[in-house]
Amino acid sequence: MNSTKVIDFKRYSSIHIGGVKEILVINEIGDYKDFQIIGRANNLLVSPKCEKKFAILGEAFDYIKEENDLIYVGCATSSGKLLTYTRKNDIANLEFLAKLPGNLGGLVKMNAGLKQWEIFNYIHSIKTKDGYILKENLDFSYRETKIDTIVYEVVFHKESGFSQSKQNEFTKMRDNQPQMASAGSCFKNPKGDFAGRLIEAVGLKGYRVGDMEFSNTHANFLVNHGNGTFEDAITLINLAKQRVKEQFKIELETEIIIFN
Repeated sequence: MNSTKVIDFKRYSSIHIGGVKEILVINEIGDYKDFQIIGRANNLLVSPKCEKKFAILGEAFDYIKEENDLIYVGCATSSGKLLTYTRKNDIANLEFLAKLPGNLGGLVKMNAGLKQWEIFNYIHSIKTKDGYILKENLDFSYRETKIDTIVYEVVFHKESGFSQSKQNEFTKMRDNQPQMASAGSCFKNPKGDFAGRLIEAVGLKGYRVGDMEFSNTHANFLVNHGNGTFEDAITLINLAKQRVKEQFKIELETEIIIFN
């Protein structure tokens, strides 16, 4: 049964910005085209004035099961839960989920990963309201997909051989990222370059507006020192886009998803 719950985006979202909203909790596959799925709000920047209808997948979609060399994972399952499962069951290839926050639905929608490791490398198919769709029939690229409907389940190829050393390597790579409230990488890396390098090159590493800042640890992380506002965040995002375009003729694309 579907239900509703009230969440405060200032506490719920990883960047700690937004207002209080009633959201739909989906436990039945259906057509919810008027709703925006938010998962764990790990890469979202939501305005307190946003009028959009939001939803999350409920417990009905939090599961992991295996069948015929495939792993079926409900899209409300957290990355941490799936990583633990693969470690316990000696399953290879998903070690890059270490310290990659979020639910599987969000990770699939944005083809999440780390450098060249991305989730679509290991996907067999996804399940939407229209049934299963094979990976080869989906439009996806670096940190992006053209999936415009709710993904309820993701199916992975199963290979044995979990690598603890790979997991340690991924954890170490992520330890270089800021540990403060943020929505992860602010911008996608342009082809052949790094957004963090460009932001630093235009003098914005450590640059602060109110309580929002392009982190001194990693310039492509927009961090919240406590009371950052939506307006502060947008000011910094627009400033980075403007300066990088002026100096390098590169259009930075946000990786953060913004809801005005």
